[in-house]
Amino acid sequence: MVLKNPWVLSIGLPIVILLVVAINLFVNKLKYKGGIKVANTAKIKDTVIYKTLKKWKVVTTVLVELSLILSLGMTVVLMARPSKVETVKNGIKKRDIFLCMDVSYSLYEMNGELVESIKAIVEGMEGDRFGISIFNTSTVLYVPMTDDYDFIIEKLDVLKEYFDLQKEYMYNYNDKYMYEIDMDEYNKIREKLDYYDAGTLINNMIRGSSLIGEGLASCLYSFPQIDDSDRTRVIIMSTDNTQEALSSPIIELKEAAQACANHDVKVFGIYPNKENYLIDEYSDYENDINNFRKAVESTGGTFYIESETLTVDDIVKDIQQQEAKEVEVMTITKLNDQPQVFVIILFISLIILFITGTVILL
Repeated sequence: MVLKNPWVLSIGLPIVILLVVAINLFVNKLKYKGGIKVANTAKIKDTVIYKTLKKWKVVTTVLVELSLILSLGMTVVLMARPSKVETVKNGIKKRDIFLCMDVSYSLYEMNGELVESIKAIVEGMEGDRFGISIFNTSTVLYVPMTDDYDFIIEKLDVLKEYFDLQKEYMYNYNDKYMYEIDMDEYNKIREKLDYYDAGTLINNMIRGSSLIGEGLASCLYSFPQIDDSDRTRVIIMSTDNTQEALSSPIIELKEAAQACANHDVKVFGIYPNKENYLIDEYSDYENDINNFRKAVESTGGTFYIESETLTVDDIVKDIQQQEAKEVEVMTITKLNDQPQVFVIILFISLIILFITGTVILL
C-alpha cells in the first residue's frame, strides 16, 4: 500500500492530534470548581439507576470521542489517497488489415463467403484497424482504415447484398438471349448492379477489367502512414488473377507485390478452386494461379486455394491466427486507488457517532 499524496498525512495527522488535545483541555477547564456541594448524594450514588447512567455516560463519551478521532483520521488518510501498485501486461494489437477484393462477377461465390467470414472476425476485434478496397477496372476505397467495427460490419453486409445480386444475375441472365428473359426483372436487377459497379468500372470499355496489379497497388497506398513501423500491415486479397486488360495497365501484379514487400506489407491471397474458376478467352488456370502464388509469397504472405477441405472460413481464421502472433506486449505499472477499507471504517465511525450522539441528546 502506498500513498499518492503522503504529504497530506504528514500534515493532517498532527493537526488531528493537536485538535483532540486542545478540545480535551478546553473541556476539562469547563468542569465546575468551587461553590456549594449538594448534601446527602451518597445514597443517590449507591442506587442502581445512578450507576447505570454513569456507565452509559462513560461509554457514550468514549464512543463519541473515538468515532470523532477515527472519522478525522480516515478523512486525512483518504485525502492522502491510499493506492496499490499494479503491474499489468497488455497485448496491444497494432495491425492494419485491408480486405482487397476483385469484384468481378466470376468471383461472387467466393467473395460472398469471404465477407461473411470476415464479418465474424471483425465482431471480435479489439485494437486492430480495418479497411476495405474493391476493384475491377478501377479501385474504390470502400472503407478507409478505421476501428469503427459497427461501420465495417454494416458495409460488409452491403457487399454481401452486392455479391448476392451478382449471383442472381449470373444464374438468371448471363449467357441468355434477350427474348428468353423477363426484361422488367432484368432492368431492375441491372439498375441495382449498375449502382454498385459505378466506381469500379470507370473506362471499362477502353481499359478492360480485373486489373489485378492496379487493384493491389491502389489498396497498398490506401494505408495511412504506410511507412509506420509500429504497425503490422496486412492485405487479404481475393481474386482469380484473370486480367482482361484492353490496354497496358499502370502497374502489373508482380510490381505491385514488390511494392508491398518494400513497404513490409504482407499479402494473404485467396484463390477460387477450379470448379468455381470461370474459363474464357482471357483465362489460363495454371498460369493465373502460379503467378498469383508467386506474387503473394514474395511479400512474405501465404497463398490459399479454396476447396472442400479448406473453406473460405477456415482460410480467414488461419490468417487471423498467424497475424495475431505479431502483437506487441506492453508492461504498464500503475497506481490504483484503494479507498474501500478506509471508506468502510469512516462510514462505521459516522454511524457510531450518530447513534451515540442521539442517545446523549435523549
